[in-house]
Amino acid sequence: MRIMLKFVIDCDADAAWRALHSPRAVAELYGPLLQMDPLAAEGLPTSLESGADVPVQLSIAGALPVGRQLIHVSERRVEEADGDVRILRDSGIPLTGPLAALDVWDHQMAVSPAPGDPTRTLWRDRLVIGGAAAPPVARAVGDLAVAGRPHPRPGAVLGARPRPAPEPDPNPRKYI
Repeated sequence: MRIMLKFVIDCDADAAWRALHSPRAVAELYGPLLQMDPLAAEGLPTSLESGADVPVQLSIAGALPVGRQLIHVSERRVEEADGDVRILRDSGIPLTGPLAALDVWDHQMAVSPAPGDPTRTLWRDRLVIGGAAAPPVARAVGDLAVAGRPHPRPGAVLGARPRPAPEPDPNPRKYI
């Protein structure tokens, strides 16, 4: 199953890219319902670097454990006429708890200068999941992405005011 979000936020693509590498910002993206805590004794790294494996515990509001997850980070760039598209990928996997019934976890977040306005960022988010738990998880993730939020969460995490994305591109990009 595939869950996709696309919107424009009021910060430049460099600021958005830095935030994607911040474990604190990523933890806030899970919120407010889910809390992400480090499993490693040294805590979360200060920055998520390509090749990193970060084990975390997820819980609901810090009280009800949901399970452990391994975040595995990789990144790539794709050149476009409007500027580089930078993609951060978490291809880790849920290790325990209800999400461990998933056998596919591929979360990609792409940032690039917004078309026609390099001071803003086009944010694309794609989560592909598979396995027995995929239908209810997809439904829950989709509900959480829009429930009670007038604007997409990443903009709030970055301190930006999100705006609706431009109309769909007649030539959609195939990389995310």
